[in-house]
This record gives sequence, structure tokens and C-alpha cells, in this order.
Amino acid sequence: MQQFSNQEIAEIKSRIDQIHEMLASRGSDAPVVMDELGQARDAQALRIGVPRPALANQVAFNIQMRRTRKSHFGGAPLTGPAWDMMLDLMLAKTHGRELSASDLATGAGVPLSSGLRMIGALETHGLAKRSIDARDRRRSIVRLTESGAERMATYFEIIGAAWQEGQPRAA
Repeated sequence: MQQFSNQEIAEIKSRIDQIHEMLASRGSDAPVVMDELGQARDAQALRIGVPRPALANQVAFNIQMRRTRKSHFGGAPLTGPAWDMMLDLMLAKTHGRELSASDLATGAGVPLSSGLRMIGALETHGLAKRSIDARDRRRSIVRLTESGAERMATYFEIIGAAWQEGQPRAA
């Protein structure tokens, strides 16, 4: 999958803004339709698939989140199912629940063998730890380490602050 640089994203956003300005300068002769959110949109722009500014902002924010996650967690392999596991572990921690290795693999949509490899990688990076379930010794319980929980919490603080920065201010 191709990754775009910040400069490329800025250029795409600039082009989108130019297209919106061009459409706005066409005057009132352009047909207007209501989109799925109940907002007035230029019919021609909707037909040719011109992205709405909010969509461009959401895409840019998603890219920012991915890059922030990559830099915040260093070399830890936190994409796809492994990231889903970290999210499940953080949610379980906040609710005082325990998850087994098979729970994590199922939740991430991967076979148990793949899930165990991913859990092993999380352990290697000091983010999670396994222990034997005291009630059923055949099961292993997976928990975030203190470091893993702290890093997840600070990651979401950073993302939350970035999200607030990007929101329009109330007048």
C-alpha cells in the first residue's frame, strides 16, 4: 500500500480546495442537491466524486493517527490484527475483564496460531504478558503490561488532543 508524505497530502488537500472554490464561483446556476447528511452540495461535484472537505480532513487525520501510532510505539508491529488485539486488551483493562489468547485471536479475526505469534511479538516489545488461567490451566490469559497500558493511554491522549485541535471552535 502506497504511503503519502505530508507534502503530498497537503497538495491533494490544496487541489480539493481549489476544486471547491471553482465550483462555488460557478454561481447559482449550478444544481444543488442534498447529500446523505442533509447538507446542500453541488450536483455536478457529487456526480464526479469530488470529496467533501470533511472527508479529506478525516482521511488526513487517519493518516496522522497511523503515523503517530508508529512513532509512539516504536518498532512494535501494531497494525491490523495486532492493533485490534491491543485495543481489545485496553478495553478489557478499563472494564476489569480478562481475555484469553483465543479470545484475542477470535476478536482480531485471525487463526489461533497467528494470534499466538502476534501475542508473542507484543510480549517481546513489553506491551503484553501471558499467564496461565488459575481456573483452567489449559488457557492462557493475556494482559497489558503496565508499560503497555501507559503507552496506550498516552497514545489516546495525543490522538484526542489532535482531534480537538482539528474541530471547529464554537463561536
